[in-house]
Amino acid sequence: MLDDYWLKQEDEPLYEDILWSRPESKTSAGKMVIIGGNAHGFSAPGQAYNVSMEAGAGTNQVLLPDAVKKIVKGMLPDADFAPSNPSGSFSKSALDSFLQAAKWADLVLLAGDVGRNSETAILLENFVQKYNGLLTLTQDSVDYFKETPKLIVDRAGTLIVLSLAQLQKMFINTPSITPITYSMTTQQLVAALHDYTQPHQACIVTMHNNLLFIAHSGKVVTQKHEDKTWRVNTATKASVFWMQNPNKIFESVVSSNYENDS
Repeated sequence: MLDDYWLKQEDEPLYEDILWSRPESKTSAGKMVIIGGNAHGFSAPGQAYNVSMEAGAGTNQVLLPDAVKKIVKGMLPDADFAPSNPSGSFSKSALDSFLQAAKWADLVLLAGDVGRNSETAILLENFVQKYNGLLTLTQDSVDYFKETPKLIVDRAGTLIVLSLAQLQKMFINTPSITPITYSMTTQQLVAALHDYTQPHQACIVTMHNNLLFIAHSGKVVTQKHEDKTWRVNTATKASVFWMQNPNKIFESVVSSNYENDS
């Protein structure tokens, strides 16, 4: 029965305790490292930095490829830099920088704008397998796992915020009963996410027909959502709430989105 696992967040928050228990000081509000960017663009990590501060993160660190160091200058005061390759994306040798930043942080957000590069693909795959803390992926960082989605969907402590097109590719490359289509009704997509997230550990967030879908462990929440830059904004705010409630990923993600519409 759909009613057994499908909840709708409308006028009232589904998990009020998450909203009531927000940290009152920066020292208890969590440390996030935001990773992304390449020589041709770094708007996603910059946007994530601003959203995370507005959402109440305690401390942020942004990790960018060193190819953008001269461009960034004073734009991102909390930016650090990791080795880049000739194309301006992160190189394989950036792994140590990734792991060092992750060791400091309570959560790692792969915010996007990482470009398309074979070296970066190897780097991200190695990082995801070596890092075992809280991890959020969105925008083109998700694309690096479209052929090997089990590396992220079967990983504990993982939030994936992705478009319906990205979700479609993920379903194609992971054994699933129901294919994802643009003609799906809300009920059909809810049922598909219910079936998919029962055997897989990641929390999945997508959007279809101006509805946000949040799914984890077979439970699905839907709510109205019309943010045009929704992936970075949603992933970032959800990450802030989640790192402040690390054992409540589903409730945190749902609650962060109620705040977006309140």
